[in-house]
Amino acid sequence: MQQYANLGGNSSIAGYEIEPTRIRVMFSDGSLYSYSYASAGISNVERMKQLARSGYGLNSFIMRNVRNCYE
Repeated sequence: MQQYANLGGNSSIAGYEIEPTRIRVMFSDGSLYSYSYASAGISNVERMKQLARSGYGLNSFIMRNVRNCYE
């Protein structure tokens, strides 16, 4: 699990793990959610990977676009 950089300073995301067809996101409360191509869509998962690597905007993207699309 990689630590999320949280450059915005107000994210509830603590870490992430990127796999070829999914991303797993760990929140600061310890909950772990997996978003796959099948559950959230290819473009959404790829965007989440970019945001995770950049350390900015992932929590907002999840809340706006894929909130309930986890496995």
